[in-house]
Amino acid sequence: MAVEVVMPKLGMSMKEGTVSVWNKKVGEAVEKGESIASINSEKIEMEIESPANGTVLDIQVSEGEGVPPGTVICRIGNENEQTQESQTKQPDPTKERIKISPAARKIAQSANIDIKTLKGTGPGGRITKADVLQALPGRPNKQAAKAEAEERPPASPMRKTIAARMTESLQNSAQLTITMKADITKLTVLQKQLNETAQSRYDTKLTITDFAARAAVFSLLDHPAMNSVYQDGRLATFEHVHLGVAAALDEGLAVPVIRHAERLPLIELAKKIKWYAKKAREGRLLHDEIEGSTFTITNLGAYGVEHFTPILNPPETGILGVGQMYSAPVYQDGELTKGAILPLSLTFDHRALDGAPAAAFLSDVKNYLEDPASILL
Repeated sequence: MAVEVVMPKLGMSMKEGTVSVWNKKVGEAVEKGESIASINSEKIEMEIESPANGTVLDIQVSEGEGVPPGTVICRIGNENEQTQESQTKQPDPTKERIKISPAARKIAQSANIDIKTLKGTGPGGRITKADVLQALPGRPNKQAAKAEAEERPPASPMRKTIAARMTESLQNSAQLTITMKADITKLTVLQKQLNETAQSRYDTKLTITDFAARAAVFSLLDHPAMNSVYQDGRLATFEHVHLGVAAALDEGLAVPVIRHAERLPLIELAKKIKWYAKKAREGRLLHDEIEGSTFTITNLGAYGVEHFTPILNPPETGILGVGQMYSAPVYQDGELTKGAILPLSLTFDHRALDGAPAAAFLSDVKNYLEDPASILL
């Protein structure tokens, strides 16, 4: 009996998922656990594995098509097995055999190129514009050139979501960014001292991001106005800190949420930051794991950036940007010595609080980082 493969529900709030790429065609054999398709929903992308050994009997959802969770996207069964849908709705074998983008087809037609002679390099063997252009003869072709210029690759669902949220953020809030520099000379010494124990006992290392996150959590408890949301003329503050920690991905940005971060000791906070970052890179985050943050921290130090202007993660009131640490002369115990400076950038919603309380919050973050023993207790 055929096994139905459905669009999974990647969290309570998921309304729709999209098939990005089919890795198998109708009639192809698959093994249990083998990837048959990639699906995505907003900032989450994952592989769909075959639930059984067999053959792809039919494909019900096309690439790029969005459907609600629970929708049957294909069926896996015996090679000669036919489902009711495959008996009544057979796909066009020509279209099944030759996958080609509309722009690539247009160029091929204008240049009189037989698409059957082309080898597709796109997902699932799809013929792309580049494949057709590579096969063009040396003679000029105005129509092909025009088609090439007009084609724009569609943005990924993740990029579309990021673009929409960032536009919404800038349009619906009054954002202002202030900066400070923290002398983390003592912190870097403490970090080296702790990391040997952290590595041997907890199999993890403490990073500057971990310390900055801990300092931000402590400061949010002292300044609840920063741990808030301003909507419909009302300011609602949160009792708990659900910390979003931005993770850069090849295809965009994900912000997994560490819930009740105020309850976690430093080492547990560090482990969760690394665990969620790993899940984000592997495309295994659930919707519930990227929603509900009350404050976000983002670190661009690895890219050589010092001060920058983070954009609020709506509907939050604040986001802390951590820049690249650099060396500078500092006074320590009355003597000039080589120190470590950490740039900090805070963007906040001026509708929710003014510059003075925002500066007080950032100053506390700076103070906690400069007195690292205070965030270990």
